[in-house]
Amino acid sequence: MRVAVTGASGFLGRAAVSALVSAGHDVVGVTRGRPVGAGVEVRTATLESPDQVAAALADVDAVCHLAAVVRVRDSLADPLGTWRTNLGGTLAVLDALPRGARLVLASTAAIVDDRPPPHPYGAAKLAADLAARDVARTGAVGAVSLRFANVAGPGDGDPTRLVPAVLAAAAGRSGPFVVNGDGSAVRDLVHVADAARAVVAALAVATPGTHRAVPVGSGRPVAVREVLDAAGRVTGRPVPVRHRAPAPEARAVTVDPARARDELGWVATCSGLDRIVRDAWTES
Repeated sequence: MRVAVTGASGFLGRAAVSALVSAGHDVVGVTRGRPVGAGVEVRTATLESPDQVAAALADVDAVCHLAAVVRVRDSLADPLGTWRTNLGGTLAVLDALPRGARLVLASTAAIVDDRPPPHPYGAAKLAADLAARDVARTGAVGAVSLRFANVAGPGDGDPTRLVPAVLAAAAGRSGPFVVNGDGSAVRDLVHVADAARAVVAALAVATPGTHRAVPVGSGRPVAVREVLDAAGRVTGRPVPVRHRAPAPEARAVTVDPARARDELGWVATCSGLDRIVRDAWTES
């Protein structure tokens, strides 16, 4: 299958491209001009330019749409820009797809029971999911929205995310890691290699006329302080920390992987906490 990957040079995008190539697909990487990898055709497009999106997707059978504004804080600072990119970009992709194409969307586990999360990032992701659902109902495409938990592991260069921030503090590349409250906030971490395999699995079930929203996570929730402990074990050095008052954030983000298992045939095989931290540390 000829598959385009938007956001192909990003953290999840690079892993998804590799997994798709390994699965035998002919992959086209769609980026803002950044390199993707050897042997992969690269096309340049920005999500805010529908004509560029249409040209980049002109001859593909399927799209794994992974490009987006991904930071909640950025979405709060620029809500309109977030909506333009995350919803407008998805509409441009849907408009460019040929009839009968398959679409896999990278969505967020912050969406529960199709209720909008309290930030522009999550709200725009939900709107994108619903747009894909409505187009799929016409029979024009088949779509799967993968509602990812916190994707983590090797290749994550975003210093604002949990695991890279903890490892930067351990390595002395930053100041102490800032812990909100007592570190008991719970997150679900899924290894980027497992997330990439979910993208491949979703492509196989995205049959035209159907849409499904599938939560994807390890099913192994961990507290922030457990991540700090794991980093100490893996790196052999204590992570310096600084505590501050609890932040206005969700106390627990957990994902039940049962639907991903039942509907995609997917299970997390790399998402143990020490494995995630070790793989991220090795490539940091």
